[in-house]
Amino acid sequence: MTISTTAAIGGGVIGGAWAARFVLNGLDCRIFDPHPDAERIVGEVMANAERAFAMLTDASKPKPGRLTFVSSVEEAVEGTDLIQESVPERLELKQKVHMQIDAAAPEDALIGSSTSGLLPTDIQCKMMNPERMFVAHPYNPVYLLPLVEIVGGARTSAETIGRAHAAYARIGMKPVTIRKEIDAFVGDRLLEAVWREAIWLIKDDVCTVEELDDIMTHSFGLRWAQMGLFQTYRIAGGEAGMRHFIHQFGPTMSLPWTKLMDVPELNDALIEKIADQSDEQAGDLGIRDLERIRDDNLVGFLHVLRDARNGRGWSAGKALKGYEDRLKRQAANDA
Repeated sequence: MTISTTAAIGGGVIGGAWAARFVLNGLDCRIFDPHPDAERIVGEVMANAERAFAMLTDASKPKPGRLTFVSSVEEAVEGTDLIQESVPERLELKQKVHMQIDAAAPEDALIGSSTSGLLPTDIQCKMMNPERMFVAHPYNPVYLLPLVEIVGGARTSAETIGRAHAAYARIGMKPVTIRKEIDAFVGDRLLEAVWREAIWLIKDDVCTVEELDDIMTHSFGLRWAQMGLFQTYRIAGGEAGMRHFIHQFGPTMSLPWTKLMDVPELNDALIEKIADQSDEQAGDLGIRDLERIRDDNLVGFLHVLRDARNGRGWSAGKALKGYEDRLKRQAANDA
């Protein structure tokens, strides 16, 4: 099945970025969001995405698709091949929206949810055709970061998972199927652990928001940008590898280093403390300024990883290389 027409239900940070990835990869996209400023917000996201996409690759890019704002879910999904739902994280709302999508979408349309933690089984439980619904959880900014976690529910078909892999790979993404349906999937489980520990460190005045970010960006953050946790620790084990690392450092896991089992109370005082320090850290840089700085850096990282190993690519750079190769083959076929 060829994907040519898409729908984005919800046009916030994630939904707008999905629309940008679709459009910049030559797919038409109809978008529905009842927010009164939706067109402005999506327009700003699209402008940043176009800027980043222009820097990302010199390969011949497809002619951009059309982005059309519509006034209902039904109008958005009519005649579409791939639907991406990105409404707020409320189960009842997700269920209602997916029932609307299910009733109006073509029978062979793929229906993905951007939920960052709700279970697809719970979202699809009121649908008439739940076999075509799945989670496609991306990472911000969706138009640059290639990973998408694919999670099927109890009634999702294997065919749907396979078609979803092919659809997202076609637009330059790295689909990874999560083997078991769990709350928050894999990426957000890891992020939640780091975030919870970080909140404790700020609450206890161990460091400031800026100092914590400096510690991450000047050390293991650089490692994580190109090599995952287990491969990093394999190297840390020296020539004996992972077995030696676990034998050497495994016992520290029983030490009371972490507060991960406790939840800090996010009362008004702690929220203001974190927010004030974040405001001071940002200085005169607005959100769009920070997004562009982030995008510039991510493009640079991706280029380095694409060119690694004498051009064979490494980590996320392999996804970019594969995407560029596909664009070049397509351009050659069209010539």
